[in-house]
Amino acid sequence: MNKRDRKIRVQAAPTVKAMKIDKRLLARADEKNVEAKQIAPYMPPAGVIPAAETKTALAMDSTDYSYVNQVYGGQQQFLGYPYLAMLAQRPEFRKMSETIAREMTRKWIEIVCTGDEDKSEKIKQIDDAMKRYRVRDAFRRAAEYDGLYGRGQIYIDVKKPDGVPAFEDQEELKTPLILDKAKITKDSLIGFNTVEPVWTYPSAFNADQPLRPDYYKPNSWYVMGTTVHKSRLMTFVSREVPDILKAAYNFGGLSLSQMAEPYVDNWIRTRNSVGDMIHSFSLTVLKTNLQGTLSGSDDGTDLFTRVDLFNRVRDNRGAMVVDKDSEEIDQINTPLSGLDALQAQAQEQMASVSSIPLVFLLGITPQGLNASSEGEILVFETTIHAMQELLFADNLKTVLDVIQLSEFGEIDPEITFKFVPLREMTEKELAEIRQIDAAADAALIGAGVLSPEDSLMRIAADPNSPYHGLETNSDAELLDDE
Repeated sequence: MNKRDRKIRVQAAPTVKAMKIDKRLLARADEKNVEAKQIAPYMPPAGVIPAAETKTALAMDSTDYSYVNQVYGGQQQFLGYPYLAMLAQRPEFRKMSETIAREMTRKWIEIVCTGDEDKSEKIKQIDDAMKRYRVRDAFRRAAEYDGLYGRGQIYIDVKKPDGVPAFEDQEELKTPLILDKAKITKDSLIGFNTVEPVWTYPSAFNADQPLRPDYYKPNSWYVMGTTVHKSRLMTFVSREVPDILKAAYNFGGLSLSQMAEPYVDNWIRTRNSVGDMIHSFSLTVLKTNLQGTLSGSDDGTDLFTRVDLFNRVRDNRGAMVVDKDSEEIDQINTPLSGLDALQAQAQEQMASVSSIPLVFLLGITPQGLNASSEGEILVFETTIHAMQELLFADNLKTVLDVIQLSEFGEIDPEITFKFVPLREMTEKELAEIRQIDAAADAALIGAGVLSPEDSLMRIAADPNSPYHGLETNSDAELLDDE
């Protein structure tokens, strides 16, 4: 055999044809069917604007929405009152607004006098009128509407000087409600009615002179076909939007529901995903002969009959019968560790956007040794107090003036109010404070700064003291003089 015959022939490796992907297919895969969100003029329901004034009222909104969409395009827009009303039926959204509104009115206000004169009888009469007209409930509902819809309003229901209710006279409703005894006569107050924002629409507003104080502030409102002056509708908006968006939001603000929607959607999606995973965490795989079904030589009847039999006997106390030559069974289990943490994290994110502690919103208490929600509760109470000042203070001053005119025929400038702190001390904390005060009084009495009678009068006048109302020597002297 020669060298040529002994040469080893090496067979060349077969060439693999590379797969080519059409660029048009790649472009199509990158397409995202996301509908661009467009900010549009707000259209009130039929009947809110009088039919004869519809075109004029809608023409007041001269916002350049093409420019607005160019700037804000694809971002958040007003969801509309019908959609927000549907969200209000979901517990996740409703509890946020209800919790804030309830806490803002839980301890309410205290009527006080800034002067030295004793006006306790007048203050008691104002307190009784506040309860009679259910002012606290009206403000709670207005704060709730502010959270659910972005705006709440309260109508001041009074009689005209001739005794006819103002809502029966459409011309009267167009006039300002001046806080004067000539306009609000004695015993003319009927009550305070909360109005949902869907039934109101701005009648006239200044949209072309930013230097004026009424810029983008309605001077009057349409309320189901009736024009009402702004002074008769107390408006509550805690989260105002930029001026260029106010008309699109029907001159309301950003609702808490709209702000929380992405967080709630994430929570619901996570909760459902965890539930689905738990429901089907174990997957049984039956390996059987599929040659006939895959090749198309049969219609698959035998396969589905076999699967049906498999499902019928799979729960008979853990036993399963398979063909030893042509079938196998595998069990695939999905690990469930960590699902509780993921679900809890998605749920807790809802509390972040509402600034409500978990123990208030979800009833979840801190875990671990010496864990406490005291710090979060203190911050929440501070936030609520700030919201009271922002949302309630001006309108409460109006209510107080209207009640005084109706009850007394005049406004006493020395009578005002203050918000009662939300913090409630325990009996132990109150006892410790009394002990500290007693020690301070003893030191001042020993130094001759105070007399025992002065200390006794302070204790008797303290509403938090167990000796409140205790008769002092000065009280006894007054009785003897009488």
